[in-house]
Amino acid sequence: MSHIKFLTFFFFFFLIVSCDDYEIVPVHLDTYLKLYTQDVDIVMNAVQNSAFGDIAKYIDYGVSLYSITYNTTYKGENIKASGLVAFPETNNAVPILNFNHGTTSLHRDAPTEDLFQYSFFSNAASAGYIFVIPDYLGFGVSDDILHPYYRSDITGSTIVDMLKATKELAKIEGYNFNGDVFLSGYSEGGFATMSAHKTLEENNSYGLNLVASAPAAGGYDMTGMLNYFLSLATYHQPYYLAYVSISYQISYDWGLQLSDIFNEPYASLIPQYFNGQYSGGEINSVLSYSVNQLLNENFRNNFYTDPSLNVVVEAFEENSFNQWVPKTKMFMYHGTADITVPYQNSVDTYNNFIANGVNPSLVEFIPLESQTHSTGAIPYMLDIFDKFENLK
Repeated sequence: MSHIKFLTFFFFFFLIVSCDDYEIVPVHLDTYLKLYTQDVDIVMNAVQNSAFGDIAKYIDYGVSLYSITYNTTYKGENIKASGLVAFPETNNAVPILNFNHGTTSLHRDAPTEDLFQYSFFSNAASAGYIFVIPDYLGFGVSDDILHPYYRSDITGSTIVDMLKATKELAKIEGYNFNGDVFLSGYSEGGFATMSAHKTLEENNSYGLNLVASAPAAGGYDMTGMLNYFLSLATYHQPYYLAYVSISYQISYDWGLQLSDIFNEPYASLIPQYFNGQYSGGEINSVLSYSVNQLLNENFRNNFYTDPSLNVVVEAFEENSFNQWVPKTKMFMYHGTADITVPYQNSVDTYNNFIANGVNPSLVEFIPLESQTHSTGAIPYMLDIFDKFENLK
């Protein structure tokens, strides 16, 4: 081989090797830690002896669980977020299944903190999915900020950035991700799922193919949620109202004070209790279940007409899905007896989708008959395995 030919060969060899190396240099993934691997027999035993025994028919593989941190953004700045990723122990090409958890105010409830609960959920990877569970911003590695509760844009991008980080981790660790993505979640997780669905459709440049989503029991019409609260004499989860209000005040950098929404002493108490150390029940105990006592008179009577409250109206409208037209398969679930996040909210959202031109075969509404907010989760999670298996 001549000197020139050797240099040319070396140059192209260097380019090929460099490109291959570049492909596995993580951009979204920050750190990862393998927590454990357990074989399929252990997974099968855990599933069969639980309320999720019906999905045992899908259990095929051992599971390896990882804790990761990854790069995302908040208020235009880079920030680290965290979550759990479970891989099925197989060389087969498999999709991602993302699961988004419900409302919590406790830092110790984050998936990366509550491994007792979420390591069990991670057994879903045994059904042939890369199982992805975000902490959300405000939990895990980012627990120094307040969780941006019911902020669709922030929540959607936080989840999608974790999916991108997971794709990188799969390549680094030698797992075979086929590019397909399924989204699921219950309660706030339902809202998070719809947010991630919208984000993937509107801004996906990372080779993630959304196959279907299954949002359940979320408050997708935030203005409708507020109208529901204002129509009640009492509400059994007043901390939801406080959570949304302080989340929007901080994440939108409002000049508006909590006293413009809440009566005292509640306006002054709320910031003290959203520090990650108090449960929803504990926060409820220092608030009022009476809507009139909790919310001040001007807010209750002049929400849509007082110019000083325009930022609140705009925030609720911005985080509602009333004007959106989904373009990918969606299964919507909601318990018909749910009064925490009312069943009608999902009905209204579905009807808006149809009115906006969505093909009824694209978005399916699945009522969970006689199920409340707390009882609907298990039948929902059992059913999505059947729905998603048919689309794999």
